[in-house]
Formats: sequence, C-alpha cells, structure tokens
Amino acid sequence: MISKNLVKKVHQLSMKKYRDLTHLFVGEGPKICRDLLGKSRVETVLCTDEFDAAGFPGDKVVLVSEEELRKVSFLQHPQQVLCVFHQMEPAIAISDVVAQSIDHLTLVLDGVQDPGNMGTIIRIADWFGVEHIICSHQCADVWNNKVVQATMGSIARVTIHYTDLIALMQSKPKDVPVYGTLLDGEPLGTHPLSRGGLLVMGNEGKGISNDLRPYIDHPILIPSYPEGRETADSLNVGVATAIMCHEFRRNAQI
Repeated sequence: MISKNLVKKVHQLSMKKYRDLTHLFVGEGPKICRDLLGKSRVETVLCTDEFDAAGFPGDKVVLVSEEELRKVSFLQHPQQVLCVFHQMEPAIAISDVVAQSIDHLTLVLDGVQDPGNMGTIIRIADWFGVEHIICSHQCADVWNNKVVQATMGSIARVTIHYTDLIALMQSKPKDVPVYGTLLDGEPLGTHPLSRGGLLVMGNEGKGISNDLRPYIDHPILIPSYPEGRETADSLNVGVATAIMCHEFRRNAQI
C-alpha cells in the first residue's frame, strides 16, 4: 500500500523547485531504473509484483498495485516500476572537462529548452561516446522526468554540467577549438574537423545566441539537398546533433 505522503512526494518532483530542494528525481521503467542502479543512490522503489526487484535495496522497495502505480506515475502507460533516485553530482570540474576537450569531443548546449530534445541529445551523446555535455542555465533541467525518460537510460552514462557559457568561452584554453552549427557556416564535409573540441548546438527556435557566436572558431552548415531547392528552415536540434557527432567520429577514423 502506497501512502498519500509518498504519492505527494513523487508528484512534487515534477517541479524543479522540489527537485532542487531535495536533490531527488524520478525514473520509470525497468531499463531506466536498472541503468541507474549503482550509478545513483536509490531513495524509493515502487513496483508491481511482475517486476524483478533483484539488486535494488530491499528496504527501499514498496510493492504497489497497477492502479496505485498509475496514480503516481508520470507516464500514460506505467511500466512496472518507478524509482526515486538521488541526483548525481559531476565528479570532474567543468574547467577540466574543457581542458580535456582538446582530445575529446564535448557537447555545449545553448538554451536547448525542450525536454524531449534534451533527453534525445543525451542519448545521442551516449551512442557516440561523448561523456560530457555542458549546458547554459537556460537549458531544460536534466532531472525533469520528461528528460530522464527521453534519455532511455543514457543519463546514467553522460555527465551534465550547467554554467555560464560566455564565462566558459572566455576562460577556456586557446588551443581548444569551438565548432558550432550556423546558417552562414561552411558546408559540412568541406571543413576539416579535429579529433576533439567543443561543439555548440543552439536553441530550437533561435539557434546559437548572438552573444556566443563570436566565440565560434569553426562555423558549420549542415547543407540541404539539392542546393537551391526550397526546403525546411532548419533541422531539429537533436537530428543536427546526431549528424555532427557522426561526422566527428567518422573524421577521427580517417
């Protein structure tokens, strides 16, 4: 039996102010919860009899009915288990991440606000072996339940940092290149890509902010085909991120 206080506590975690206050977040479904197991400390596990709770702390497991799980779940179709986890703190300073980017690709997100896009980009980063994402304070909260679900468990393997991007660019080592997708950039495939660097992806509607553009050393355009054909104004930021990450990884193998 699930208590009213526990239902209230989980529902409050849909709001950023309570996530910031408690340093907790919600993950749902067997895959996400198991991926996070061992990476994030478990606060509570709500699961039905069908879920195999092996590996989860026994004193944290609360058996609930499917009806009770539906009442507390953020999903339209609950998936046997909902876990409340402690938020994971980065184990490395942002300055060290930037310094290491001379040899390792790091994503920089400038105002990506849609939770679905944010989660998708984290999943893309995980696929292409990008271990760190640096976000502006205007980006969606990574612990938002919609972001967590969209990562499909990749949140367990990609570290997210939030900072002032202008200050970051002003203090970064000069030998760390900065790439960014811009409509006035050089077509992808015609501009050489380095092994590492900072790859800036912009807001869904506005792209990379005007204040940040002067720091882009290598502006890149993802061209549409064929040249001159009327087409969409832009690509979804998640799609654009996947294309860019693929090109960086392909270039590293050449």
